[in-house]
Amino acid sequence: MKKTIFIALSLMVAASVAFAAGAKDNSGTGAKKLRVAHSQSYYPYDFINEKGESDGFEVAVLKAVDALIPEYEFEFVGTSDDDLLIGVESGKYAVGIKGAWLTEERKKKFILPETYAGASVIGIAFRTENADKIKDFESFARFSGKLVPIPPQSAQWPVVEDFNKTHPDAQIKLVPSDVFIISDAYTWVVEGRYDAFFDIKLSFQTTVLDEKGAWHRYADRLSYAPYKAIPTYALINRNFPDLAEKYDAALKKLVADGTLKRLSQQYFGEDIFQYL
Repeated sequence: MKKTIFIALSLMVAASVAFAAGAKDNSGTGAKKLRVAHSQSYYPYDFINEKGESDGFEVAVLKAVDALIPEYEFEFVGTSDDDLLIGVESGKYAVGIKGAWLTEERKKKFILPETYAGASVIGIAFRTENADKIKDFESFARFSGKLVPIPPQSAQWPVVEDFNKTHPDAQIKLVPSDVFIISDAYTWVVEGRYDAFFDIKLSFQTTVLDEKGAWHRYADRLSYAPYKAIPTYALINRNFPDLAEKYDAALKKLVADGTLKRLSQQYFGEDIFQYL
């Protein structure tokens, strides 16, 4: 009797976990519907377009992956970075995409596929008046190393840590931030509070260099020095190992047939994979 009760409870728990992870049976197609969370304004990786639809490079990649996996049907949900990370870990969403880098912490919390889906070119935004002294990470470290604070949970933190480990004579000052996004980062650099902001190349191009960018007023006062490209991955809830396996197989097909390069050209205007 106890064994029967235990089995019944186990089945109930398993069912509740699947439901919590955003999995719903779509009786019309026989496919299981999964909720995929994505950033709302990280153009062109993930965003809500003018029609109110989920759009972006990673969204397009996930749609191409979905077409190769008939067992599942993806339902895209735009949300904040914090809700995405907490939601995928807790089971609110089955998958999360936000231009996420691989970190040891994320490897513990999520399933990260073997194959990366994209890449972020990273570097530093600094005052143009210092362009004769700052050319890269090392020269910036020797100049001052005064970097705008970054959150310890950010994937940027270990990148700077690794740099400092391999450059004992040229250290970048790591100051922890208690917020994930610092809206005044560019202003702090322009005003001289800090000497550089660890930034993604694409973000600098769209927010500073682009005439329609929110910080275009600083275009003639800020410069950018790239550091390297970092692969980006989808984050998958740990209760979906089958999905992770099928996702990885589908993604490899999309790499082989040139779909990822085509989507890169469509959304970035260049092949971002060349930087890897």
